[in-house]
Amino acid sequence: MFLKSVLYNETRNFCLGKAEPTTNTKKSLFDPEAVFVTDLTDRNEIFKTVSQKLYDLGYVKEDFLGDIIEREDKYPTGISMRPLSRELPDVAVPHTEGDYVSTQLIVPIALRNSATFNNMVNPTEKLKVKFLFLILNNDPDMHSTILAKIMDFLAGTSVDDLNELFNSDSNEEIYDFLETNFETEK
Repeated sequence: MFLKSVLYNETRNFCLGKAEPTTNTKKSLFDPEAVFVTDLTDRNEIFKTVSQKLYDLGYVKEDFLGDIIEREDKYPTGISMRPLSRELPDVAVPHTEGDYVSTQLIVPIALRNSATFNNMVNPTEKLKVKFLFLILNNDPDMHSTILAKIMDFLAGTSVDDLNELFNSDSNEEIYDFLETNFETEK
């Protein structure tokens, strides 16, 4: 429990400062059409492939890809899961400014092979990330809420369940797991 609180507090405070989450509606933060499993290992190639699909779905604007790459270079989003368990792979929570998206959504991306992301808390540290929670958010008042929901989910889900999610090879299983286990309201 102590390790969960270390991960939760360190990363959540770094991401959110002292912002208070606002209440969300019952609207799902996931779309079964926006769940990805990929063999790609290059961060920018992952962004390129996912961005094109999200653009085709009408969720992101034309400049989204350039902005997410630039933002990830300047403000890394990798999260070490070691404080929770050495058995868990690292994750990342890439996101852009709301100007580049047209919805509120979390896009889960499972990587069959790890991709390198820099640690958000210690940007010089390279992490081998196996799962991304790509945040699409067109409402600046909801940014801290969505990040908090992800941190709550990571801290409140068992290591076994997280491993099952992170190692899933099925878009449907990932979507179903998140729809069932992810808290959409505070």
